[in-house]
Amino acid sequence: MTTEAAQAAGALQAHRPMLLGLAYRLLGSRHDAEDVLQEAYLRWLGVDRSTVAEPRRYLSRVVTRLALDRLRTRQASRETYVGPWLPEPVPTEPSPFGPLDTAELRDSLSAALLHVLERLTPPERAVYVLHTAFELPYAEIAEILGRTPEDCRQLHHRATARVRQERRRFTASRAERERLLEAFLAAARDGDLPTLTGLVAADATAWNDGGGRVQAARNPIAGADRIARFFAGIYGPGRIWAVRRLELNGEPAALLTGANGNRYSMTVAAADGRITGIYVVGNPAKLPPL
Repeated sequence: MTTEAAQAAGALQAHRPMLLGLAYRLLGSRHDAEDVLQEAYLRWLGVDRSTVAEPRRYLSRVVTRLALDRLRTRQASRETYVGPWLPEPVPTEPSPFGPLDTAELRDSLSAALLHVLERLTPPERAVYVLHTAFELPYAEIAEILGRTPEDCRQLHHRATARVRQERRRFTASRAERERLLEAFLAAARDGDLPTLTGLVAADATAWNDGGGRVQAARNPIAGADRIARFFAGIYGPGRIWAVRRLELNGEPAALLTGANGNRYSMTVAAADGRITGIYVVGNPAKLPPL
């Protein structure tokens, strides 16, 4: 590696945790985020860096634009994905994104929020992440996206309204989510349908992302009774599962490994003492060694 290339790599490395966290929040995929950072590095190598006054701002702009391009391409091809699509879970203890110093940054990693962000347009998602999670001013976001500050303000307003509408469904504390996850797994293992049903909100939904590569429900499962029966059948008496507790996306999670070696990560959203959402990822492409 030449001295110039080494200096360029060093500058990128200094901002890597922030850039990786930004790309992941925009894409919900660690694999895609790493690809974006690699492409950003190549562009960084090709630019006249003597003209770049603020490398962090320049790299943020490149990463955001590359991520938006990838988001648009992915949305166009999503119809071919088998079953529900969920964000790729990432271990956050220790964090690959550097210190998670604020509650806002931790919250912006949750599977529940990332799932909601999938329903925003790419520009809405970018403005929401940049302003809410990274606290960038609208003027800087406008420069990154090639829009006016007022346009970015309106995009953020729309995105925030949609997120706020859904966020009331995942207001429980970390301790409460951990308690509910443990209780749910224990009741499912015992095939205890009354307890399972009581742990789940009447309007809860469970999403199972197998990507067509492992056994998983291909449609969301809605309602406490249907959720209870499904998980009691999958994880209940007579079923052999190894369960490992860990932290994924800044929240309590379980990694379940079946007798056939298939693995599934599980996290839950909760509010008012009951589970409101269950997120199960079994697609092996999204579950590298955890």
